[in-house]
This record gives sequence, structure tokens and C-alpha cells, in this order.
Amino acid sequence: MSPSRSDRTLVFSLGLAAVMAGAAIVLIVTFLLVEAWPALRHLGPDRFLRDGGWLPSAGAEGRFSLVPMLAGTVAVSVGALLLAAPAGVVSAVFCRFYAPSALAPFYRRLIEVLAGIPSVVYGFWGLVVLVPWIHRLEPPGQSLLAGILVLGLMVFPTVALMSEAALKTLPSAYFSGAAALGLGRWATIRGIALPAAAPGIGAGCFLAVARALGETMAVLMVCGNVVQVPATIFEPVRTLTANIALEMAYATRLHRSALFVSGLALMTLVGVLVVVVDRLSPETAHD
Repeated sequence: MSPSRSDRTLVFSLGLAAVMAGAAIVLIVTFLLVEAWPALRHLGPDRFLRDGGWLPSAGAEGRFSLVPMLAGTVAVSVGALLLAAPAGVVSAVFCRFYAPSALAPFYRRLIEVLAGIPSVVYGFWGLVVLVPWIHRLEPPGQSLLAGILVLGLMVFPTVALMSEAALKTLPSAYFSGAAALGLGRWATIRGIALPAAAPGIGAGCFLAVARALGETMAVLMVCGNVVQVPATIFEPVRTLTANIALEMAYATRLHRSALFVSGLALMTLVGVLVVVVDRLSPETAHD
């Protein structure tokens, strides 16, 4: 039986979309490599790891270590995920299994509104509310902790909505079977629902940490933007994205090329994250 015209059109459209998505990624990576090449060729990749800090105006060639900003980026993103992931899963469990039928839709819309708030609004709220509060605990206020709290709140809706969607797609047979075995609600959630929804929950966590890695405005406003490896959560940090946003407007020549190396490092972080998530996924492990 030959495929119909609509089937052929669908296959062609899907193939074209896949090719366009792949081409976009290749073009972005190629652009970053071309722009970063002068700095990589002139300084060498090792300079971006062993230079004494980031100070483009220092000496004849400047100092271009990305290590402090890599550390700041990873610390802020991982800290935000450690806050958002448990809260998001608890939120999803509440909305799916415990919330009254009249409350659940309203609660879900509230989470969706949180997901749609622009990052600059989160940053402004953090600057006005969180930073002074942290300053009273330990100056200066603009710090790694402020970035973790703001980013954690930002990515929480992503984990919550993805986790709830994963829980809603579970077959009803799972729950009827659990009821037949005499399992209570919490035993069913803990032993059946959460393990079965783990791939969807993991996808939500991946999207959350990817958003955290790429966030600019919020961390720019609350993290303090000091190039250093923080010794405590109360010290200021600068992320890779904030560094690019701060310096791209006036950077020239080698300095400008080094900022594209920062972008390339960020793309590499996301790529490593994709590979790790793919390796840890149940489907890949089964294959």
C-alpha cells in the first residue's frame, strides 16, 4: 500500500524541520568558532584555563581565564536546580493527586503565569527584595546565594509543569492495579507514579538547568558580577552570560574574540549536559 499524499507531505515537512534545526545548530557553532578562532589561535586554549583571572586590559595581551566564570555559572545553575527540582516535583504531586478539583486548574494557571514572567522582572524583584535581605545576613547582598534563589524561582515552573504533565500521562491501569493491591495514595505515588514518570521529570530538570545556564539579565542584576571563584554562597560571582552582556558593547579585537570563546564554552557546557542526560536516560541504558 503506497503512502498517501498527506503522508508524503507530513514526512517531507518533518524531514525539512529536522534538517533546518540541525542546520541552525551547525551555523551557530560555526559562527562561534569563526569568531573565537583569533583568540584561540593567538592565546591558545590553555590560556583560558590557567590565566590569573579575567582582565583583558592587563599587560600587552591581557588575562582571559574563564575558570572563575565557569565556576560561577555551574554553581548558580546547579544550586538553582537543587532548589527547583524538589519543589517542582512536590508541586506536581500536589496538583495531580492532592489538590481539590476546584483548586487544581487555578493552581496550574498560577504556575503557568510564573513560567511566563520575564527574567528581568525576576531580577528586579531579587534586586529590590532578596539582595537587601541577604545584605542584612552577610554583605554585600549581591551574591551567589541571590542568584541561586532568583534562578531557582525562575526555573521552578518548568520542573513543576513538566513533572505534572509526565504524571498525567501515566496509564490509569497503574493506579487501578495499585488500588487492587491495597496500596495507599502515598505508597502509589512513591512506588509507582514517580518512578514511571521519571523520564518526564528528568526532561523538566534538563530544560530547567539549560535555562539557568543561559540566563543573563537576572544573574546580571543580583549576582554582583565579580570575577572570582566564590568561597561561600554570600560572595559575588560573574557568569559567562553576564560577562558577555557586560563587555561585548565595548570589546574589540582579541577581547571581543575572547568573549566568543566564552559563548563557545557555554555551548560546550550545554552539549556536555545533553550527552550526560542522554546516557543516563532509561531508554539509552536499555539499548
